Amino acid sequence: FCVGTLHSVQLDTAAVTAGVNRRYGYTNRSTAALLIENAAGFCGILIHQKEELMYRIETHLHTTYISRCGWLGAEAIMKYYTACGYDASCVTDHYNRECVDYAEIDLTTPGSKTQAFLQGYHRLKKVSEKYNIRVYAGAELRFDESDNDYLLYGFHDALLADPDRVMREGLAAFAPQYRADGALLVQPHPFRQKCTPAPAEYLDGIEVLNLNPRHDSHNDLALAYAREHHLIMTAGSDCHRPGDQGTTGILSDTLPEDSFGLADLLRSGNYTIIHPECTED
Repeated sequence: FCVGTLHSVQLDTAAVTAGVNRRYGYTNRSTAALLIENAAGFCGILIHQKEELMYRIETHLHTTYISRCGWLGAEAIMKYYTACGYDASCVTDHYNRECVDYAEIDLTTPGSKTQAFLQGYHRLKKVSEKYNIRVYAGAELRFDESDNDYLLYGFHDALLADPDRVMREGLAAFAPQYRADGALLVQPHPFRQKCTPAPAEYLDGIEVLNLNPRHDSHNDLALAYAREHHLIMTAGSDCHRPGDQGTTGILSDTLPEDSFGLADLLRSGNYTIIHPECTED
């Protein structure tokens, strides 16, 4: 119950709304925002929105379970991304020879290896329930033919079932397969040392902002390449270690249900890129 005179406040509605969403499970910003505005109005408070209400989504992170270069486990990742105000994260562990060996995925036995590869995703998804952060399945592929990497979103298990064949056949062979599967392929850091921009006809997008602090990703060149070839533009923190988390990603007014929804969101272009803000340890 509120009494008194009319007050005018500056409110970070994005932060408050995120809290309401996590507490009550809303998936649309406008629902929680309306509740906040109605409550404030009842109490005689005028709200001046500090920023547009948007969901924060990380598109590029690695776990210690699959990525040999990853230092972070599920609990640490969820704590970091909660502190940074993120609503969802996509696990894009490395899918390459080195990491298959590191994770002890036996390629000599029959059967699909996809679920073994997705161990990091499954661990994060389980832990995320208590943080109310959505977790999406992704992958960062590397074929035997080069040191290029490729972020994959919205794929079915069969597409990555045979890592030996996928990595051996290369990008040109993989392109029609991922498109037939309905997946989305984005090349991250194409101008980083030892990397080269892939032919645009094999790609859906380019990660134009990669903020891994231990590499110079030449983001300006990546942006120019994406514009030249009219490719989807994404951004990712490329999180591996403490301090990498939550430096970029995307902002959207809708929160995808799963990796397929994330792929659809990226195709739609209905999002904006996050610029550096939260770098808490």
